[in-house]
Amino acid sequence: MLLKSLPAPGSLLAAALLMGLAGCSQAQSPKAPGAAKPAAAAKAGEYPDVLKGVQKHGFEVVGEFDAPGGLRGFAGVVGGQQPAAAYVTPDGKHVLVGSLFDATGEDVSAAPLEKLAAKPMSEKMWNKLDASAWVRDGRADAPRVVYTFSDANCPYCHRFWDAARPWVDSGKVQLRHIMVGVIREDSPAKAAAILTAPNPSAALLENEHTFDKGGIKPVAKLSPDVANKLDANQELMIEMGFQGTPGILFKDDKGMLQRRSGMPQGQDMDLVMGKR
Repeated sequence: MLLKSLPAPGSLLAAALLMGLAGCSQAQSPKAPGAAKPAAAAKAGEYPDVLKGVQKHGFEVVGEFDAPGGLRGFAGVVGGQQPAAAYVTPDGKHVLVGSLFDATGEDVSAAPLEKLAAKPMSEKMWNKLDASAWVRDGRADAPRVVYTFSDANCPYCHRFWDAARPWVDSGKVQLRHIMVGVIREDSPAKAAAILTAPNPSAALLENEHTFDKGGIKPVAKLSPDVANKLDANQELMIEMGFQGTPGILFKDDKGMLQRRSGMPQGQDMDLVMGKR
């Protein structure tokens, strides 16, 4: 099937990522960071002029691939995050964005999109997560890493932390909590207490073990450095497509970045954390 029009980038991205509002709260809205340019961005003038039309809708071309029926296939990214395919008609005057299936029902863009757009994008986003202000929960040499945007006051973050104990305690998974302060007035101060503690990992555990009693004591005042880190973490959370906490990111068996918004349910927990 060919989709004849491109929906607004925000709606396409939201539908593709299946992002619900399962988190604790709506994130506050700092100035949205600019959309990151894919690593394989093309040089100006290399692709047909007709693609400039869909670029106005947030489609950024990252590479060309072979397509059937006289079409030219182009891999791209919508909204800085969602891989998508575009097909230019033989006359070079029209472009269609969406899925093109062969007689067996296979999407002809699946493999090219993975190679040209999805994998480079996953690695770039994973590197951004690694560079953020996070707190380790679990063994440093754990074979699996899972990132989670966490608020010290978030009950769903606490539930996720508790549900993850079998994987973390066995040394199979390292959780990396990217601290944000978006739920309550003292959330930033509690996040600061964890980030500035002599042992942030121990401070994180203190907050979780005493969560039902109010958690860790907030700091009296945020330093400019910590405030900047929390702002950067919150902007990254929004850039990654989350509107609340917890926002969970992990790599699947193919090394592709996957997301879950809110507390994973049922077998989804095994998908996020891996085998017990």
